[in-house]
Amino acid sequence: MKLSYIDDGKEFDFGKTSEQYARYRDIYPDSMYEKLIQFGIGKAGQKILDLGSGTAILPMRLYHTNAAFVSTDISENQVAVGKRLSASKGMNIEFKVCSAENTGFPKNTFDVVTAVQCFQYFDAAKATNEIRRILKPNGVFCKIFMDWLPKQDKKIAEMEQLVLKYNPKWNGSDFEKYRYHYPNWAEGNFDIETIHSYNTTLTFTKESWIERVKTCRGVGASLPKEQIDAFEKEYRTLLSEEILHLRHQIHIEIYRVTK
Repeated sequence: MKLSYIDDGKEFDFGKTSEQYARYRDIYPDSMYEKLIQFGIGKAGQKILDLGSGTAILPMRLYHTNAAFVSTDISENQVAVGKRLSASKGMNIEFKVCSAENTGFPKNTFDVVTAVQCFQYFDAAKATNEIRRILKPNGVFCKIFMDWLPKQDKKIAEMEQLVLKYNPKWNGSDFEKYRYHYPNWAEGNFDIETIHSYNTTLTFTKESWIERVKTCRGVGASLPKEQIDAFEKEYRTLLSEEILHLRHQIHIEIYRVTK
């Protein structure tokens, strides 16, 4: 995938990281899923489409709610790994390779559409039209992201500087605390129902953190293997702690289809 506003148009593909992604990107805390359930995401009987689902982390983590999940992603590798993992857990999740802008599902199919850590990669106008088309009347769109906080955490800031050494075009660094504003893509399509942001500390082992960083867009999804290996070698030397407690922000937006 290439997008002019992402990394100065440098190509990236999360499908290159699928095996590691499935093991090391299931990092959203239980508190996030508990909040989603409190906000009405994951009710028994709901039909939920997770766009840009990667290896289906959200559908698998909310599977116990007895909602019916469909997991889609543009990457065949991500879908294949998600399908294998869900089958190994005995989970009946439907999978499809498709874009967020053109899912191919019939009109008024879903009660809820979710997009976790991926909406920035969509064509917002086209994806919004598609989301509204496939949602039932009074349906809900839930947009979620989680970011590490380099302004609050020296270890994260150090990591970002090393990523930039190997990938100077990466523009995923230097994140500041998110401040919400009603987006243009929602105008005339969705009414905002819930906005919820909170900071949390996530705990990683040295190994799990390095592998999590390697799955990010700036490293594993875009660099050649020799550079990934060089990054990992240098980062292992730089990182002395065996256990890390790192600051993150979780942001949840829930929109209701405009009547």
